[in-house]
Amino acid sequence: MPFVTTLTVESGDRDLLEDVVTEIKETAARKGVELKGPHPQSPEDITVPQLKGLSTDGGRFDPWRYTVFTRTIEIVGHDEFARDVTEWEFPNRVHVEASVAQRQGAGR
Repeated sequence: MPFVTTLTVESGDRDLLEDVVTEIKETAARKGVELKGPHPQSPEDITVPQLKGLSTDGGRFDPWRYTVFTRTIEIVGHDEFARDVTEWEFPNRVHVEASVAQRQGAGR
């Protein structure tokens, strides 16, 4: 029963996100690691309200808007490679989250 590590890579900078995902894919290919993905998710548009002062009656600036791009990658087995990738130093503008699940074969 292999372990599957799912990496969720997010960033507001699409080019930087693609660079990080490409680096993971190329490293996996060199080491013979089986990957599934990257699977792109729909971009998420986020709006953040901004107050002009510390009190709520001071008015508001226009809200701050930005987009977050997300890719997911599944690493099947290859636990050591998955552990190594999660320890990489990623740029500050890229957020990487890992989750691990144990998959069973069909009929079990």
